[in-house]
Amino acid sequence: MQNSIILRVFLLGAFAIMGIIAMQTYWVISTWNINEEEFDKKVRLALYNVAKSLADLNNGELPARDVIKQKTSNYYIVNIANEFDAPDLEHYLHIQFQERMLNLDFEYAVYDCTTNEMLYGNYCSYNPDEKKDIKIGHLPKDVEFTYYFGVRFPTRPSYLFDKMQLSVIFSAILFVTILFFVYSMLVILRQKRLSEMQKDFINNMTHEFKTPISTMRIAADVFLNAPAVKADNRLLQYAGIIRDQNQRLNDQVEKMLQLTRIEKRRLDLKKEVLNLEDILFEIIGGASVQVEKQKGRIEYECKAQDIEILADRLHLVNVLHNLLDNAVKYCTQVPHIKIVLEQSGKFVRLSIADNGIGISKEHLKHVFDKFYRVPTGNVHNVKGFGLGLYYVWSVCQAHRWKIELDSEPGKGTTIGLLMPVLRERERGGERAA
Repeated sequence: MQNSIILRVFLLGAFAIMGIIAMQTYWVISTWNINEEEFDKKVRLALYNVAKSLADLNNGELPARDVIKQKTSNYYIVNIANEFDAPDLEHYLHIQFQERMLNLDFEYAVYDCTTNEMLYGNYCSYNPDEKKDIKIGHLPKDVEFTYYFGVRFPTRPSYLFDKMQLSVIFSAILFVTILFFVYSMLVILRQKRLSEMQKDFINNMTHEFKTPISTMRIAADVFLNAPAVKADNRLLQYAGIIRDQNQRLNDQVEKMLQLTRIEKRRLDLKKEVLNLEDILFEIIGGASVQVEKQKGRIEYECKAQDIEILADRLHLVNVLHNLLDNAVKYCTQVPHIKIVLEQSGKFVRLSIADNGIGISKEHLKHVFDKFYRVPTGNVHNVKGFGLGLYYVWSVCQAHRWKIELDSEPGKGTTIGLLMPVLRERERGGERAA
């Protein structure tokens, strides 16, 4: 993944998170203010009704104004301007609070004008068995009124928080989401760093290997052409092994270089009009030698004539070589490979079927992954980096070909390539170009 893409993802994600945090904060504050306002209105209405009930009980009247004064956020002073009894006050307080669903603890005190002190009444709790670590008993007096009482709600904050459970839950989810986003970005950055280290290692390794491999190839050719070596079958055999293993090593290095180009999206396709059957004849001719050494055979069946496609010759040949090479390598018996070329409408399907060891279902979805190698069981002579089928898949993706895979353990594997066929006017246009 490119640095610019990671930067864009990070910035967009950061802006999105900041926007969500701002909206969530606004929503939480608004909800708190609404709950506060609702609580204050309910308390004022309940206390006014209590004062009115006490005044009616003593055949008195309430003051025209300033009946209720809020001293603090949870402490209210109620001016009655008439004498009243504390038991009646507690009775009416319970009734009014229950009617308005104000189910929270409260304490009250009554002003005694003879002693100029607040006489503590009682602490009324809706959960008497629940222990509360709160400070009670401090209800300050007022200097303006003569006959009044004070009511304080010590658990008001927890009551309001209980009313905001949904907001708290969503805030917790948002916090977890932010943590997950930060963790994801750290994982992405770590994986990118490891990927860059891997690519640098591959680039350095392959380029450092190219020079000694070329030198070894020249030395092996000189060794093979020496008269003394040609005269000695044993030396000739060992020289041939050196050249073959050198070529094998060179092929692996080339695959690594191709992989690097694919990773950097520099798989340059030089497309041209190709006769698919002609290319198949060339490849089958070269692969037949290897198959016949194992007393096997390649069966070719062509159900279409004059099939031309638009493709990169080099990559197409490499793909077909890879598929045929796998068909031979992953076979524990006499290899039997069947190649079928058939046309279906605007597409041509090339299928390569073998009688090899097959692939189990749990590995089928991973065979085109980079560096993935299917366990080969008793086949221990198959070596590689797990790049062959990844390269095949990458070339097919670049050409917009469809690749199909069907396999069953013990019965072999069939790989099909579905490629568009050039129409007559397309052929003429490509050749003219």
